[in-house]
Amino acid sequence: MGKRGKLHVIENVTIESLAAEGKALAHVDGKVLFVPLAVPGDVVDVQLTRRRSGHMEGHVVRLHQPSPLRVEPVCQHFGLCGGCKWQHLPYAEQLRYKQQQVADQLSRIGHVLLPELQPIVGSARTECYRNKLEFTFASTRWLTAEEMERGAEQSPALGYHIPGRFDRVFDLAECHLQPEPSNAIRRAVRAYALEHGIAFMDLRTKQGALRNLIVRTASTGDVMVILSVTELTPQVEGLLAHLAEAFPQITSLMYVVNTKLNDTINDLDVRLFRGADHIVEQMEGIRFKVGPKSFYQTNSAQAYELYKVVRSFAQLGGSELVYDLYTGTGTIANFLARSARLVVGVEYVPEAIADAQANSALNGIANTRFFAGDMKDLLTPAFVAEQGRPDVVVLDPPRAGVHPDVLRALLAAQPQRMVYVSCNPATQARDLALLDEGYAVERVQPVDMFPHTHHVENVVLLVRR
Repeated sequence: MGKRGKLHVIENVTIESLAAEGKALAHVDGKVLFVPLAVPGDVVDVQLTRRRSGHMEGHVVRLHQPSPLRVEPVCQHFGLCGGCKWQHLPYAEQLRYKQQQVADQLSRIGHVLLPELQPIVGSARTECYRNKLEFTFASTRWLTAEEMERGAEQSPALGYHIPGRFDRVFDLAECHLQPEPSNAIRRAVRAYALEHGIAFMDLRTKQGALRNLIVRTASTGDVMVILSVTELTPQVEGLLAHLAEAFPQITSLMYVVNTKLNDTINDLDVRLFRGADHIVEQMEGIRFKVGPKSFYQTNSAQAYELYKVVRSFAQLGGSELVYDLYTGTGTIANFLARSARLVVGVEYVPEAIADAQANSALNGIANTRFFAGDMKDLLTPAFVAEQGRPDVVVLDPPRAGVHPDVLRALLAAQPQRMVYVSCNPATQARDLALLDEGYAVERVQPVDMFPHTHHVENVVLLVRR
């Protein structure tokens, strides 16, 4: 171990593997060392940033020998941006590590008997696969150390936050995550605002008119743009009018006035400037209205693959009563409705339930019922008695997993099958352990929704013992 100034540097570290949160992993002097943005097989010098009793953390300061696996990242912002941290790893290797991540977490945390995992379903598109991006305005852009050394000029930014920094945004040249016209719209907004002197927000003082820009695209070709501002000035209205004229592809142009300290808009009134108040997604002929606050799976094409897995695991013959818990805007419920007798959807957010009902009406689907409420309070024996005991339950909870009271209610309801969709295999594994007394894991299917990241979706079929 060497020193550079007062900073400890560990030299000639061979990276061994990837950890669950996407960081690379090595062992030094009997301790685990976590290093971001490295590839298994790299030989590197690592500057330590944190020491703990059982592990260390650091970052690469020198690459002695690149791994034979290492590939050139597509994005010029790789390493600076907080997203797409696995761009330097071939996609086949990404899938291999995600598959292993699911297997490790289910076995290590769940301690339940598992069948052999099905091969992970990869994404057909590894670029331009997202249907929603949010960009932040900043009065001064983040300068890299190299830029500061050469005296680069300061300027406003419209881009992404530097990881871990609420007050630092780098100016985005091009993002490969969303199809056009996403980049073109962002560049046009920035150029118009600079030309007409519209103030970008100072992220510390919260002064400035322009806060955020949200772009949503749909597989149908619809495009939604939402401009978040602190006030609707004539200059801002001019910007919106310019967008409407320059981009006829925008089918829904909206704005929101946000004077809060945070950027969330779910509790604010989003106003229509031009076009429709929603965009439309489509899946097997089923149309889904997506409003400015609606949740829809971020990878539209891969959402279809995910829902096909859910349908396959549910094994519906047309006579079943299905509970779709954490139904959101009812995408899974409406997708399954044609194959079931009745689908009952439950969700905490009333606005999402309104979207779910609207989507059923839009498609002439009459065999769905939706209820808004806290899952642990709503899913009672009385509710089950009134709606009927489910034959199949679909669970698609948030990252925190399922509340223990809900799991106990499901054990009491005794559905024949449960299909558990999770974006966090660790909490899924914990919940499987609690369900193990009544249910056996029959099938496990990982699905990759987010190429170039460590995130992985996993679907488990549980069958009553």
